[in-house]
Amino acid sequence: MTYGKSRVYKKVEVIGTSSQSVEAAVQGAVDRAKESLQKLSWFEVQEVRGHIDDDGKISEYQVVVKIAFELS
Repeated sequence: MTYGKSRVYKKVEVIGTSSQSVEAAVQGAVDRAKESLQKLSWFEVQEVRGHIDDDGKISEYQVVVKIAFELS
């Protein structure tokens, strides 16, 4: 990517989940988006939430992520 030239981006919203961490949920969302989109550029975490099991432990992290990619 060359900075200084004009670029146009599109953003898509995806939800990533992980039983491990918020970071792993974000990375999973980016990994999945990369399978169908090209020229991924940046992301924004919009929401963080999760699931609490019957023992009061966090069992799943959920993140709403907007991922931007450059339009050709």
